[in-house]
Amino acid sequence: QVQLVESGGGLVQAGGSLRLSCAASRRTFTMGWFRQAPGKEREFVAAISWSGGNTYYADSVKGRFTISRENAKSTVYLQMNSLKPEDTAVYYCAADFRRVGRSPDEYAYWGQGTQVTVSS
Repeated sequence: QVQLVESGGGLVQAGGSLRLSCAASRRTFTMGWFRQAPGKEREFVAAISWSGGNTYYADSVKGRFTISRENAKSTVYLQMNSLKPEDTAVYYCAADFRRVGRSPDEYAYWGQGTQVTVSS
C-alpha cells in the first residue's frame, strides 16, 4: 500500500506560478498528476518515470508545467507557470508500480487532492 499526500495548492492570480508537491510513503515506478474541475471528467496532466528521464504532458499544459521527482524523498513536484483560469481544478497525485500511463485506470494509488484556483 502507498500513501500519497499533496500540498502546495492555493489561490493565485492569472499569470502567476505555483508548485505542488506529493510525498509518497514508499518508492514507486511511476508518478503522475491529474486534475478535475467541477462537472468535468478527471484529466491527465503530467507523468514521470522512476529515473526522471521520461516525462509526459497534456497538450493543454505543455510548455507551462514541469514535472520532476526526488527519489531519495519519494516526492514528485509539479511546477506550474503562466497559470490560467482554465487551470482551476482539484489536482490529484497518483502513483503505480507499473510503467507510466495517461489514464486514471493505470494508477492504483491516489492522494486526497489539493485545490488550485486561478483568478482573472
